[in-house]
Amino acid sequence: MAHSEATMPSLGAKSDALVQQSESFGAHNYHPLPVVIATAKGVWVEDPEGRRYMDFLSAYSAVNQGHRHPKIIGALKAQADRCTLTSRAFYNDKMGDFLEKLCRYTGYEMALPMNTGAEAVETALKMARMWGHKVKGVPDGKQEIICVEENFHGRTITIISFSTDPDAKKCYGPWTPGFTVIPYDDAQALERAITPNTVAFLVEPIQGEAGVHVPSEGYLRQVREICTKHSVLMIADEVQTGFCRTGKKFACDHEGVRPDAMCLGKALGGGVFPVSAVVADRKALGVFTPGTHGSTFGGNPLGAAVAIAALEVLEEEKLDQRAEELGELVRSELKKISCPKITQVRGKGLLNAVVFEEGFEAWDVCVALKEKGLLAKQTHGNIIRFAPPLVITRDEVMHAIGIIREVFTAI
Repeated sequence: MAHSEATMPSLGAKSDALVQQSESFGAHNYHPLPVVIATAKGVWVEDPEGRRYMDFLSAYSAVNQGHRHPKIIGALKAQADRCTLTSRAFYNDKMGDFLEKLCRYTGYEMALPMNTGAEAVETALKMARMWGHKVKGVPDGKQEIICVEENFHGRTITIISFSTDPDAKKCYGPWTPGFTVIPYDDAQALERAITPNTVAFLVEPIQGEAGVHVPSEGYLRQVREICTKHSVLMIADEVQTGFCRTGKKFACDHEGVRPDAMCLGKALGGGVFPVSAVVADRKALGVFTPGTHGSTFGGNPLGAAVAIAALEVLEEEKLDQRAEELGELVRSELKKISCPKITQVRGKGLLNAVVFEEGFEAWDVCVALKEKGLLAKQTHGNIIRFAPPLVITRDEVMHAIGIIREVFTAI
């Protein structure tokens, strides 16, 4: 992304050395803001020079419970002193508790544990294809899955095969076949795209990476009805929107919709360990048999212990309610800011975005916010996402709004 050298302020000596080290030895597949994070707690992070910042990205919603939540860190440390990895060749004494806890939290009959969000999506795709063949009767090799434009489901070859982002897709062909892409927030397009070979519809209930696109009221209910009518699995990617981020347990809950399966990750690991899963009822996940899918680290006891604590924190601290209440405050305050370049403020819960006019370069604004003590990241050039940890307080929200107002009014 183009930006001037003027937007790259000098860092402290230690931060600068660490940036140079990363740039020298690491592949350049990211373009981070010019800041180095050394310590973190709750909503706040600190660089090696001791400068403090508010984290308004939350590792793309992986830190919903806040940085280093004491209960989650305690579970990590306690389990690390007992057993960390067994592989799935054996049972371990934590995975069962984790699976039961996750199923009770989500309301599904079964869970299949993995590690990353992309793995959860890949698992759901494999489940859908196997279900389509074994249960629906689609000839193997003919299964079709429908996705939507501007989706973001991960970075694997198969997942980017149905991406519409050129940067994510170009140079990686040949692409995996079997996917149809339709417009987002268009239920009739889904109806038209379904064929006798369609086995699933994969959708984000709110598109995060696309710039926090919230679909029209009723869209998810229509999707649910269409999928049921045509015997098509509705698979919701709640990796970024799940676990209280949008003011409900899951974003689909805003319309009272129950997908056939959900892809979960990010905050399931409490911000300290990669944990993901697919949850579904037995009719769908039950198609897997020994040898048909797996993961060495999936369901490991260390991750399971962390995930149990992460789920308990969400429940005990009622983070769905906090996200709902403070999200309304964030949007109402953002809408009061006078800045002619802003065209829209949108979101649900504490997943929000400010959209600037087309062609506006938001990188410079993010750097300016960083200089004032708030970390946020632009997406699609002209959109800034604001998604702090859900443990943020009202006073901290208002402090952040003060920083944002100061920067935005100076544009």
